[in-house]
Amino acid sequence: MPVKNNRPPRYWTRHIAADGTWRTKEGRPPGEDLAALRAGLGREAGTVPALWPYYRSPVDDLLARRGEVSDEQRAEHAALALYGLHQQARSEPMHQPEVRLGQALRRLHQSGKFTEEAVNRRVNAAASATQVSALLTHLRGLVTQLRTVGQPLDYDLLLDDIRAWQRPDSRQRARRRWGLDYYGRSRSDGKEPLASGAVPDSA
Repeated sequence: MPVKNNRPPRYWTRHIAADGTWRTKEGRPPGEDLAALRAGLGREAGTVPALWPYYRSPVDDLLARRGEVSDEQRAEHAALALYGLHQQARSEPMHQPEVRLGQALRRLHQSGKFTEEAVNRRVNAAASATQVSALLTHLRGLVTQLRTVGQPLDYDLLLDDIRAWQRPDSRQRARRRWGLDYYGRSRSDGKEPLASGAVPDSA
């Protein structure tokens, strides 16, 4: 018998259904919610009181007693802040289940809104990051560009990638996944691989 998941849904899932549409006729989340989420940009998890009501990750009591947070809490904080940035001023949902980051960035590259060289540089800089703080700085710029072209992504999967980036072995797997999605041939769009160098695979 499958184990029932009693965890409360993440913020974006509360507003966006599995088919990528708004759950209610009101549509996008309240502006004050999105402003609170954006307040977490560039800040450490747990240090922004405005974000506390939006956390859904379980609390590790041992870490909490030391004033520390888990990898999942750190990743959720970052994903919430990036979602607040992505959804800002967009009427359509910017969380789209099953759209991986590399796929979203590939569509950004193909949008024609920014030069291909500029997008490649940003993507490679993000993928080459070895520190989560550097990764998030690069993702902030990329998410701003995704917002400009109206390209959504799956924030549950992005949260998993950010959590993976905190450990060298799982970081390599996430980096490889991004590279395959961004530079490789896509079965869903039938497009040829992007004509650019491979994403570095350094630790």
